[in-house]
Order: sequence, then C-alpha cells, then structure tokens
Amino acid sequence: MHIGDQKVVTLHYTLTDNEGKVIDQSEDGSFAYLQGAGNIIPGLENALAGKSAGEELSVNVSPEEAYGVRDESMLQQVPKNMFEDTGQIAIGTQFHAQGPNGEMLVVTVIEVQEEHVVVDGNHPLAGVELNFDVKIIEVRDASEEEVEHGHVHGPEGHHH
Repeated sequence: MHIGDQKVVTLHYTLTDNEGKVIDQSEDGSFAYLQGAGNIIPGLENALAGKSAGEELSVNVSPEEAYGVRDESMLQQVPKNMFEDTGQIAIGTQFHAQGPNGEMLVVTVIEVQEEHVVVDGNHPLAGVELNFDVKIIEVRDASEEEVEHGHVHGPEGHHH
C-alpha cells in the first residue's frame, strides 16, 4: 500500500540540523500520523507521498516547507512589569501570548534587560534546514473516525 491521503503512516525518524546535531527522534522507535491532514510539516509529508512500508529515505526540508523563515518582526520588547513574577524570567523561558490576529503563540525569552524583556515569536526551528532519516514501518487505511478527527487514534481508540 502506498502513502496517500487518508492513510495512517507509522515510521521511525531521526531529525538533525545541517551540523548533524540530533534535534528530535521517534521516542519509542515509531511515530504515526494521518497523511493529508497537516499533522506533520509539508516538506516531509510531500516527500513521503507515494512511498511504501519498508522504504527508507533521507529528506532535506527547507525552512519554507518546515517552520518558515525567521521573521524579525516577531521579536518584541516587552516591559518587565507586564510579567507577574519577574524572578522567573530567564533566557529560554517560554510563554503563551496572543498574536496580532488573535491566535495563540508561544514566545521565547531571548534577552532580559533592566526594564524590558525581549521575546521571539518565531518557532524555535524557524529558519532551520531540517534533515530527516526515515524508515516507513506501516501504511494502512485510516478509520472513518480518524479521518473525521484529522489525526491517528491509538489501539485503544481516542477519547476527546
């Protein structure tokens, strides 16, 4: 069976940057997603289309097909008094914030100044070229419920 829309794909993967540093890998040795539902980054999903169980491939994904290019307008200087507990503010701390269109964003503290905190609303992997080593383990038809919900359910089903 080939990977196509409304197929559940189980795979092993290792994700590295261009320096070979491991960014992520399938924790228990496998990862499952629903093809065509936007569950994974577009560059990887497109590369897997048409492939079959047992195939192994290396995929290089540009930032445009992953988490986007860095957008410097997503850096913002925020007054320190906007934070409830200024003692908890440190470089690398992440907070939820409301974006310009009302969407929820995760922002990361990149600088702590005397009166201000500089936060970055870019995804941590924005601007990073990603390299995936993938082994496709299984391809199966998605259940009606998985298609309706837009994601894979485990062997015990899924409870919302």
